[in-house]
Amino acid sequence: SMHTAELKDGALFLDGEKIADAPGDGWKWEGTPMWSRDSTRFAVWKNTSHPVHEVHFVESAPKDQLQPKHLTHRYPKPGDKLNNAVPVIFFVDGRDPIEVKPELIEDPFSFRKFGWRADSERFVFEFIERGFGSFRVIEINTETGKQRALIDETDEKFVFVFGNTFRRDLKGGEEVLWLSERDGWNHLYLIDGKTGEIIRQLTNGEWIVREVVEVNESNRTAIAKICGHDKEQDPYCIHFAKIDLDTGELIHLTDGDGTHELSWSPDGSHFLAKWSRVDHPPVHEIRRFSDGKKIATIAEAKGLESLEKAGWQKPERFVAKCRNDEFDIHGVIFRPVDFDPEKSYPVVEAIYAGPHGSFTPKNWRIRFGGMDEMADAGFIVVKLDGLGTNYRGKKFQQVAYKNLIDSGLPDRVKWMQAAAKQVPQMDLERVGIYGGSAGGQSTLAALLTHPDFYRAGAADCGCHDNRMDKIWWNEQWMDWPIGEHYEENSNVTHIEKLRGNLLLTVGELDKNVDPASTLQVVDALIKADRDFEFILVPGAGHGVGESPHLRRKRIEFFQRHLGGPE
Repeated sequence: SMHTAELKDGALFLDGEKIADAPGDGWKWEGTPMWSRDSTRFAVWKNTSHPVHEVHFVESAPKDQLQPKHLTHRYPKPGDKLNNAVPVIFFVDGRDPIEVKPELIEDPFSFRKFGWRADSERFVFEFIERGFGSFRVIEINTETGKQRALIDETDEKFVFVFGNTFRRDLKGGEEVLWLSERDGWNHLYLIDGKTGEIIRQLTNGEWIVREVVEVNESNRTAIAKICGHDKEQDPYCIHFAKIDLDTGELIHLTDGDGTHELSWSPDGSHFLAKWSRVDHPPVHEIRRFSDGKKIATIAEAKGLESLEKAGWQKPERFVAKCRNDEFDIHGVIFRPVDFDPEKSYPVVEAIYAGPHGSFTPKNWRIRFGGMDEMADAGFIVVKLDGLGTNYRGKKFQQVAYKNLIDSGLPDRVKWMQAAAKQVPQMDLERVGIYGGSAGGQSTLAALLTHPDFYRAGAADCGCHDNRMDKIWWNEQWMDWPIGEHYEENSNVTHIEKLRGNLLLTVGELDKNVDPASTLQVVDALIKADRDFEFILVPGAGHGVGESPHLRRKRIEFFQRHLGGPE
């Protein structure tokens, strides 16, 4: 730039001359000025200065000293006042600055992806509304003064901004490639960057674009991960497809009956596709990029017999209908190494039901973390994705809206009841459940809302009340402002309903979920004079339940309360 804009003592200076005082009234200038290409104008940011929520920790047993330490962590929580930097446009020629129209950015959660178009006239950024009901691409024409939402993605429940979205500007903003669930399924749209109108919906149907991997502007194609297109396959299996931006033609690059990963040849003409399932070892194929044609299968893992002779139990995929029979629910059953079909086994569910993803393993592996270790201790272990989780369309995921206590539990109970018909060794009189973080919340919710089914639960580092946890994750599903539904979804509210056996664990330095959330459950349990077990781990952070000591304690907890093979 031929010019210099800088902030000094709260005021804004251009080439050494003051052009704007500090905004005052709780606002301040901040950020590095962002210049237009022709250096005739720039954006600078105006921000509020609300104090940021602090969480306090005591490190009881520090490594480097005898006495405890006090630590503080900045950590906004649901309902907090947020600071949001709003862009203001200034002109070198002294024209009046342009501020964003308040109605375009009412109740902001955050702004992001600021940038000038090549014409040096249009300034563009993304606006995320508090409560996540609206996600907009906002354009300010700094020459005409016209301001508008070029794209306004809205939903009466929520737009999953941090997961199911994608934007790529093409031809300098003449077109926008946009991922949206507006028709109920996550699909790609080509949008006119001048009018905001849809030029064409590039993909459609009851399946999803899970991720845009690459966009090639010169040959007008996108490569995407897609799920659920082949109705014969598990809808979570990742496939790859090439999408023509001018016609919407979809070329399938993979077709193996499993979940895929790709690596490319140096010239990009071919790729290696590796696919597998939890019950099918990896297959490696060379395929052609132009049409996806398989050239050769170059490696296929064999020899499961020797694994099975050594006592290895193949994970079993199982599918059952959800609570209202509308969707299939997919999960996996793990048996112990010394599985005896003549015996009956207690069942333990490993739960994580965060709406942001799906959590049942899909690809081949020999070890499954704590799940196979738990199974080998004398249990049948299950893992599944109920309603309220991601990658199955908007309706499936939005069951979680203002409803995290649900955790897909009605689907989980029904799935296990169906599975026990196929695997009669599952003893549903002896069911336990465990999980960490959101899974800790769901574990305790299971004991409180389905006490006749779940007899024991081990909850690690749970966000047992969504008002105690981080702002973005909880407001994304539970909405803003804070209402009674937060209290109705809190495990603390329902603690009197506890009948089963409960083990609570948490690390005292958990910076992901406030450890006070678990301690507030402990407080409520003591006040209600309920029996429970509790381990607070000094110096430990998030997920301490997966540490060796607590994994052993968890196994022994379930052995005590559910017994073993009979």
